[in-house]
Amino acid sequence: MAEIAIVASAFGAQAIWRDGHAAWSASARRAGAQAFEVRRELMHDADAQPDALRALGAVLAREGLWPVWSTPDALYGEDGALDEPALRAAVEAGQALGARFVKLQLGGFSGDAWAARLADLLGQLGVRTGEAGGGLRVVVENGQLEQGGKLAQFVGLFNALRDAGVPDAIGMAFDIGNWQWPGEPPLLAAATLAPHVEYIHCKAVVGEGARRFAAAPGDDDTLCRAALALLPTNVPRGIEFPFDPARVAGDAAHYVKWLAAA
Repeated sequence: MAEIAIVASAFGAQAIWRDGHAAWSASARRAGAQAFEVRRELMHDADAQPDALRALGAVLAREGLWPVWSTPDALYGEDGALDEPALRAAVEAGQALGARFVKLQLGGFSGDAWAARLADLLGQLGVRTGEAGGGLRVVVENGQLEQGGKLAQFVGLFNALRDAGVPDAIGMAFDIGNWQWPGEPPLLAAATLAPHVEYIHCKAVVGEGARRFAAAPGDDDTLCRAALALLPTNVPRGIEFPFDPARVAGDAAHYVKWLAAA
């Protein structure tokens, strides 16, 4: 079965802001998860400094959890250029945390992957640039905005990296629910991008238009199962929907088991 990560926000954004990530690590471990996704946007600045991240990483390691470092920063700026400071900062934070994955948004990629510079910078930072082996891996996630959330952008990115001779420089974090915000078909995206997917976010979506919200998949949910069937089965899966505040522990254990077997 796939390894399961619990994204910190599943325990409630306010709870993470109030208590800090470390306070919820034991809950993730008791639920049966193998990984915990740390969210930069749910951290005070002091908690995102290298020493604090190393301390958090040590807590997670004691709980038997490996970390994901997630930042809302984007790999490409609005002008389409590679955002080297954002990439460097994300990787250095992930290294301090001891993360397996560093996850960024794609941002304003518009055709030029800056592939040579990207590969060079990843090499300088000591990042793994192939699927084999250990060490930190950079992945980009499809977001909820038009910029960085369109299927054509991701197809273009991985085609550009392939054409430049660095097809495995980075991987993809595939969020099943996020495609619905910019109006992209999740199953088409899954079938198209599956060869590049190394980490999966699972959530259902309720609401319409801009007022969409992440939700737990129901018993009758077919989208998550159908998407998972198209995506690699040997990559970690993340729970990125909120647990019911009235039964957090029960929900966490239930959905870890559900997602591992889905």
